[in-house]
Amino acid sequence: MAPNRELVGHTLLILSQLDLPDGYREHLHTKFPGLQVVHSRFNPWANVTAAIPGLADEDWEKVTILLTGPRLPTSEEAPKMQLVQLQSAGANYVLENPLFKDTKIPFCTANGVAGPPIAEWVICTYLAYQHNIPRYLENMRDGNWERHSDAIHTLDVVTQRVGILGYGSIGRQVARVATAMGMEVYAYTNRPRPTPESRRDHSWHPRGLGDPDGTLPARWFSGTTTAEVNEFLSSGLDLLVVAVPLTPETRGMLGAAQFKLLAKKKTYVSNIGRGPTIVTDDLISALDEGWIRGVALDVTDPEPLPRGHPLWKKKNVIITPHISGNSDSYFERLLAILDINLERLSEGETEFLNQVSRKRGY
Repeated sequence: MAPNRELVGHTLLILSQLDLPDGYREHLHTKFPGLQVVHSRFNPWANVTAAIPGLADEDWEKVTILLTGPRLPTSEEAPKMQLVQLQSAGANYVLENPLFKDTKIPFCTANGVAGPPIAEWVICTYLAYQHNIPRYLENMRDGNWERHSDAIHTLDVVTQRVGILGYGSIGRQVARVATAMGMEVYAYTNRPRPTPESRRDHSWHPRGLGDPDGTLPARWFSGTTTAEVNEFLSSGLDLLVVAVPLTPETRGMLGAAQFKLLAKKKTYVSNIGRGPTIVTDDLISALDEGWIRGVALDVTDPEPLPRGHPLWKKKNVIITPHISGNSDSYFERLLAILDINLERLSEGETEFLNQVSRKRGY
């Protein structure tokens, strides 16, 4: 593609119920004077087929760049589309969409945007379990000052081992925080990372955060076979953080056989990836049989988790409704990724930041 540094002839459509930051339109106009910016206050997650207020069919024909969630046009509706910036780190919901599946339009994710809040959620829920916070909150609601007899045996996390299944931008920020607390990090990726260069992270991350050079893990595991995953799970983990994307390969990857491997240390499990990565019935069995000592879930299968589901009543379970990535800084960080990709488009580049691989599905 030839450079078009002012992005003359391009139209950016931003689908978001949030206001654009003060000065953002002016920033884009200064940097790309030829770029037309359209912001529709529309929630692309609420209804993936609804008409977009103020956007006529002929308006889609002008759109070349789209910031959205699951709400996507057809290739016939938007024949000039050249770049799609997703609002989420995961891309599983677009993999079968014809605009992704049947075209070569680059799709880019928000990978890295939610690393800080999700890492906080992982550590927060684990420490809450370690320090019996849910039990003390119940006592507080009852006005009951009670020191439990086993409180003296509280374990802090120094020298504990955290295994991060899926060492992407979120996993790397978990590793950064965990390391600062004195924990040892084991990393797992599907592709081998034997060299320093292969361990680098080329996706977006907030400045100074994460593990962009891949130097924090004490051990690095990799592979796609059940045996390779099981080797990682058998490595003596105190905390297992599940941070893999949902793909055909990761769906149901943690079942009864895998939970039994965690029984030796009664590993605590934290899932902030996608619910179907874990076989829910097997997770319930693992809790009932004591193979794991507890679980924190921000994602579930099914999701939303129905009222009356057995998981709600299980001991040592913390469940939140898929909110671990929430942050007032989310939109600002997302627009920082969009800025970089707009610049690459203006320079005529064909590779973009956080671009989804059609082969891998993330």
